[in-house]
Amino acid sequence: MSTGTAIVVASGKGGTGKTSLTGGIAACLARLGRKVLCIDMDIGLRNLDISLGMTDRALMDFTDVVEGRCSLNRAAACHPDMENLSLLTAPMRLPDTVTPEGMATLLEAAKAQYDYVLLDAPAGLDAGFRLAACAADRAIVVATNDASSLRDAQRTVGELSHIPTVHLVMNRVQPKLLRKLRTTIDDAMDTAGLPLLGVVPEDKTVILAANMGKPVIFTGRQGAANAYLNIAKRLEGRRTPIMRIR
Repeated sequence: MSTGTAIVVASGKGGTGKTSLTGGIAACLARLGRKVLCIDMDIGLRNLDISLGMTDRALMDFTDVVEGRCSLNRAAACHPDMENLSLLTAPMRLPDTVTPEGMATLLEAAKAQYDYVLLDAPAGLDAGFRLAACAADRAIVVATNDASSLRDAQRTVGELSHIPTVHLVMNRVQPKLLRKLRTTIDDAMDTAGLPLLGVVPEDKTVILAANMGKPVIFTGRQGAANAYLNIAKRLEGRRTPIMRIR
């Protein structure tokens, strides 16, 4: 019987910082004591291992489990510094034999072992996105404050109608740009048509941490690291104020 929650993290376009956000939230949930599995669904362009500080540690990919070549326990690579955080990476190409039904079976097995399963969906709305979202319990749509990103977020929401709980995260928010455009986070929420789960400021520490091979939460509790932690707490059902950036 499954007990965990599968959350797909999606965005309509690239460049929103979706993968960094996925890794940041996952590491924070693990820091809060939850057992977390990240699944990189970005076939051919996998980078979630870098955001997690697990470069090239995952040797098996999710198709190895779906197609029965190895067990989930064997395929999921454990984080070197956080024993309750694991990664299942993406293949370089998606075999025709991997179906939504097979992915759903994998997620059921994963939810029986992990508190949270975070799926980093590829940008766009093609087959990879649909596979990532096919059996998720919740969804996070990631957008920046530019008009094209918010429009793509709206389109993404339209493809997630089968998921009962969908939230918006405004990522890479620059206060000066918001003031210049005379926009607010509330405007972005209205445009995307979603409740807000969190706001993450633009933070160079995200790139620095990835280059150092460690999750952002290891660098301190400021900026993006603090925003990721607040989002993780909200996913846990805790009352945590949303960072207001204006």
